Amino acid sequence: MSSTALPAPDDEAGEPPFRSGFEPRLRGARAECDGGAPVAGTHLAGRQDFAGRLTGNYRDFGPYPWRWYLMAELTKKPNGYSLEAVWCDSGNLTLLDEDKLSIPLVP
Repeated sequence: MSSTALPAPDDEAGEPPFRSGFEPRLRGARAECDGGAPVAGTHLAGRQDFAGRLTGNYRDFGPYPWRWYLMAELTKKPNGYSLEAVWCDSGNLTLLDEDKLSIPLVP
């Protein structure tokens, strides 16, 4: 079954489209992630690389959880990126601390 076959979610006022959670074992873990973003003034997208520390906070989207982790204390970010944190798709996340490698990143 395709996720496109699922009925549209009810748009209840004030209810976010995700479930928040916290994984204490990942708090402070050094990590890297990459993602994409539109290139201003074009119809193209480019890759973006980030490095920093995970906060342990995550958000699960959809009935088959698509997990995103919050990374802060950024030590690497794209030129012009002005925010202090970024949400990283668990599939694009690499843990750098040896003692954290066995912690599962997906539900």
